[in-house]
Amino acid sequence: MAKKTKKQQSGGTPATVALAAAGAEYTVHSYDHDPAHPSYGEEAAEAMGVSPDRVFKTLVADVDGTLTVAVVPVAGQLDLKALAAAVGGKRATMADPALAERTTGYVRGGISPLGQRKKLPTVLDASASQHATICVSAGRRGLEVELAPEDLAELTEAVLAPIGRP
Repeated sequence: MAKKTKKQQSGGTPATVALAAAGAEYTVHSYDHDPAHPSYGEEAAEAMGVSPDRVFKTLVADVDGTLTVAVVPVAGQLDLKALAAAVGGKRATMADPALAERTTGYVRGGISPLGQRKKLPTVLDASASQHATICVSAGRRGLEVELAPEDLAELTEAVLAPIGRP
């Protein structure tokens, strides 16, 4: 049985493997990543023809010494004060990109909130609940996964809070 599952998941990312293992409903979208594009998230929205308020970027911040994942719409920015408050912290700063990559197991521009090497506290922007589905990175540049925000919150044990700003 394990071999069959592994074979079915060959070529998948840790994010898609985690989704399949959880039995979640999701759709994978792939596109040709342009390294010259100035924004990974905006590129994904454009390539998929999806509104930027439905495509969410995964950012890693340091909240009082604890790495924390923030999932916010690509159309906006992360409010660091709101992120800190959402997890009961006092101060948040963006994590060092190399540390974020080592900790999550993903490269910048392809960090997924799902299937991370080390499970981190996660906060999903409350605006996600306004949509039937949202898109997040599937674990590499040029690969997105579309799923219900409730499923993402459940699978990542995320707190829903207003952490994004226009």
